[in-house]
Amino acid sequence: MTDAIVVGSGPNGLAAAIRLAQAGVRVTVLEASDHPGGGTRTSELTLPGVLHDDCAAFHPTGVVSPFLAGLGLDRRGLAWDWPEVDLAHPLDDGRAGLLSRDMAVTAESLGVDGRRWARSIGAQARNFDKLVAEVFRPIVHVPRHPVALGRFGVQALLPATVMVRRWRDEPAKALFTGVAAHAFGRLDRPLTSSIGLMLTAAGHAAGWPVARGGSGSISASMVSLLTELGGEVRTGVQVTSYDQVVELLGRRPDAVLLDTSSTAAQQILGDRIPARVRRQLSRYRYGPAVHKVDLAIEGDVPWTNPGTRRAGTVHVGGSSAEIVAGEAATGRGEMPERPFLLVGQQYLADRSRSVGDINPIWAYAHVPHGYTGDATEAVLSQIERFAPGFRERIVATAVRGTSQMQAYNANYIGGDINVGANTARQIATRPRIALDPYRLGDGLYLCSAATPPGPGVHGMCGFHAAESALRRM
Repeated sequence: MTDAIVVGSGPNGLAAAIRLAQAGVRVTVLEASDHPGGGTRTSELTLPGVLHDDCAAFHPTGVVSPFLAGLGLDRRGLAWDWPEVDLAHPLDDGRAGLLSRDMAVTAESLGVDGRRWARSIGAQARNFDKLVAEVFRPIVHVPRHPVALGRFGVQALLPATVMVRRWRDEPAKALFTGVAAHAFGRLDRPLTSSIGLMLTAAGHAAGWPVARGGSGSISASMVSLLTELGGEVRTGVQVTSYDQVVELLGRRPDAVLLDTSSTAAQQILGDRIPARVRRQLSRYRYGPAVHKVDLAIEGDVPWTNPGTRRAGTVHVGGSSAEIVAGEAATGRGEMPERPFLLVGQQYLADRSRSVGDINPIWAYAHVPHGYTGDATEAVLSQIERFAPGFRERIVATAVRGTSQMQAYNANYIGGDINVGANTARQIATRPRIALDPYRLGDGLYLCSAATPPGPGVHGMCGFHAAESALRRM
């Protein structure tokens, strides 16, 4: 029987393992942590019984992933829950832009820009199935839906700062800019509209759901399926070299797939990677980071805007111009006074995460790569800015700075949860320019978020890497 080793049990590593096992390959997954899941784990970080997602929290790409959708994970315990409003972006004047599966709700919140938003973003949402089939693949491929891809590409190439000029008022401008800021870093560069377009279109087409019981249920369901297919997950195994893999397996595997950072892949494989490929990988860059703050609060967040009180995800950053300035600062290595935040109110959709009237609040701030300061006060101040009285409801706090994020998951170098900077070059050609970006050498593959289509809990990086391996087995 053909053997494969997968290093790392994040959603991409598990997706790669499942795809290989489906093809009859004997698969062993090696995970450094005592628990599988990578960025999709859930823990009691503040108080007993109060559930917090350790990293990934909202799953617009998970619910639309072509690979995950076909695995029947619902039969293994995975269920999606949707909040009443998928995303809110509150403003200082009390208004908020709302992203909803119901385009009418969004349009009403955007006032004078409602119709224009519905035309531009709605067009992408209406063709979202075709768009996913194209965008969730390496950039070099024969398009199956060239018209849909072309319409997306024309807008995706724009800097986010140019894209927002089509709207006149701040709710629409800020709403789109906040979503585009998921790219981390400067928003005045080409292709920075691409992530904003994909995630807003996904919000209208499928929503931004949470996994019932926490993101860890995604990993648990995938491990269950892999085990059923004959695969194995070994936890507590820190892989540092290829020779160690051979020793653990007792023989040389036919394929090794690494759900790791590009840096770790080079360290593990060494000169087994051809010199030309190593030179390309050496140019790979990491981006801004996160400072994560988890809170247990009594009751709900007292947002000034009523729509925001119903939103599963909240972007806290003020105006479009303020977000652009803050993201530019983190890209330069400077800590902004008012950082851009993602705030999670997952319990609004999934009450199993709460204990009585004590609810979990998940939040992180965008900070410079490797930031060594404490951004906790900045996080609390930003939330208090749009929800006066919030601090009085906090009963417990847990903090992870950039170094703690990397300790939690070694792929998050310097606290970069995207596993690589989303520059124009790396959005299009991560981790290197190649017809097969997953293949590192003979029987060696990279399957992490450092490969196409990039960050997100969708498993498509692992799926495509496994397909590359299977073609050569």
